[in-house]
Amino acid sequence: MMTPLQEIRHSASHILAAAVLRLFPQTKLDIGPPTDTGFYYDFDSEHKFTSEDLEKIEEKMREIIKENQKFERFECSREEAVRHITEFGQSTYKLGRLADIPEGEAISFYRNGDFLDLCAGTHVRYTSQVKAFKLLSIAGSYHRGDEKNKQLQRIYGTAFASKDELALHLHNLEEAKKRDHRKLGRELRLFHIDEDVGQGLVLWLPNGAIVRQALQDFIGSELRKQGYQQVVTPHIGKLALYKTSGHFPYYKESQFPPITDPDQLSKIATEGCTCCDLTARLEAISAKFRETINARTGTDVISANRVRPEAELLDGFLLKPMNCPHHIKIFSSAPRSYRDLPVRLAEFGTVYRWEQSGELNGMTRVRGFTQDDAHIFCAEEQVADEIRGCLSLVKIVLTTLGINNYRVRVGLRDPDSDKYTGKAENWDKAEAACLDAARDLGAIFSEEPGEAAFYGPKIDFVVRDVIGREWQLGTVQVDYNLPERFDLSYTGADNKPHRPVMIHRAPFGSLERFCGVLIEHFAGAFPTWLAPEQARVIPLNDTLNAHANETANFLRSHDIRVSVDAHSDKLGAKIRRAELDKVPHILVIGSKEYETGCVSVRSRADKAMDGTRPLNEFTEMILAEIRERRLPRR
Repeated sequence: MMTPLQEIRHSASHILAAAVLRLFPQTKLDIGPPTDTGFYYDFDSEHKFTSEDLEKIEEKMREIIKENQKFERFECSREEAVRHITEFGQSTYKLGRLADIPEGEAISFYRNGDFLDLCAGTHVRYTSQVKAFKLLSIAGSYHRGDEKNKQLQRIYGTAFASKDELALHLHNLEEAKKRDHRKLGRELRLFHIDEDVGQGLVLWLPNGAIVRQALQDFIGSELRKQGYQQVVTPHIGKLALYKTSGHFPYYKESQFPPITDPDQLSKIATEGCTCCDLTARLEAISAKFRETINARTGTDVISANRVRPEAELLDGFLLKPMNCPHHIKIFSSAPRSYRDLPVRLAEFGTVYRWEQSGELNGMTRVRGFTQDDAHIFCAEEQVADEIRGCLSLVKIVLTTLGINNYRVRVGLRDPDSDKYTGKAENWDKAEAACLDAARDLGAIFSEEPGEAAFYGPKIDFVVRDVIGREWQLGTVQVDYNLPERFDLSYTGADNKPHRPVMIHRAPFGSLERFCGVLIEHFAGAFPTWLAPEQARVIPLNDTLNAHANETANFLRSHDIRVSVDAHSDKLGAKIRRAELDKVPHILVIGSKEYETGCVSVRSRADKAMDGTRPLNEFTEMILAEIRERRLPRR
């Protein structure tokens, strides 16, 4: 069942489709569901929709709403459904959607006025109940999300129960445009994405690299306090490594294609190996490999249909989609005792995922990203304390950055799914540990079956930003399965081998995504400790340029990021430029300041610092602000 708001939005999508058909009768319809923020409908039309068309479509929607049409539901047989769809002239896509409905499941339509749509529902009773709506944008969308299919036109809209709620949402959308990290990233020269380099691959510009390094230094200092050891691993690994972990080939759709040995590739090409067979041979494993992994896990985790004779197997390399197998190999590179545990390995490791081009979005959805990744190898009795330590680290990160509005999501396995690997008893223990830790955290949390990783349950931090949008950032995952697949062990107090438990954690998640969210959270106006430029010295005239440079050099000697605006513009223009660059502290130097060794401070970060001050006094104040990682104060 849908919520009342979902029903309003779903009904608005049908009204949208009906309005489009009134204006453009030859249009073919695909689907139009409600979403978390509104609704959309996908259209196949020879007419290319424009923003002017949206105004006309809205007017037609208002006509339909005023007609107070009743939403009527009826069920029918599959044969009758084909007839209804064909008679309505919408067989192009709707027959395919009809075929998606399993045999034996009810087939239903909704009618309002002369509009008919294959739909499970539900809807409001009358079109007049859709009181507050707005069409927002037009975008391309591949049919069924597949780039191989035709690209349709998607019209996005939103709807609310009241005009006041709609007005607030539209205000937030305008605010979101101002805060868009792609726009601010260009204006503040933080990052660049170049087509010649590749979509989804971020070039960190000097300003953005400063923000990134400041975040790394911050989390690095916290990691040292908690006893983590930093490691560095390659950007690439052998396929066998990821076959052992289970990442390949089960997640090959999200990975870059394997890199094969050129000599081996040339050899099998001369033997007439097809591309399909090449893929199968890369994914295949030997009977011994299957037997080994299945014996370790105690389950039939690798099916027999992947086995091929060893002479037919191909090896290769994979751009690293995950850091965990590399960290596992570091753990297993030396004998371990119970006295060594927990072993906490941390890395700012860059990984690569193949995201479809239509899903890429600035820094928040990319193909190459750096995780503040760590893996903890511990005894089972240490799991609870280690999870709590991971969660406390995430809380420190969010609190320091002023991100206080968040919820906790505990991702559990779906009992009806077969995507999860490992023994049921281990899953029970891991899920219980995550739920206990979430309760101890003292934050609101939800249990969400089906959201676990394939190897274990996880705790995600879902952050709500200043305009109400949600972002999944930090994560903690408990894993009994990879230690089994890799046959990890440590020597216990009884001098016998024991299996460690593995905890995956990343407080930032991805540095790219985290920075994108931070740009929008702060609207580009970072706190001083994160700001690429922490202060700017502005001389009142050219005769003071030398003294301005001496002032900047003094601040640099205290490791303060500072520049001098020595342009010949008027003071107002220089101040405006510094404000647009979102510099936290502007230091104006005139003749009086020169004579007294002072600076006239204009502070965005802390208005209490405004006024004329001796340079030494300002230096002490800004250093304290940076050291304490203060948030902006008004």
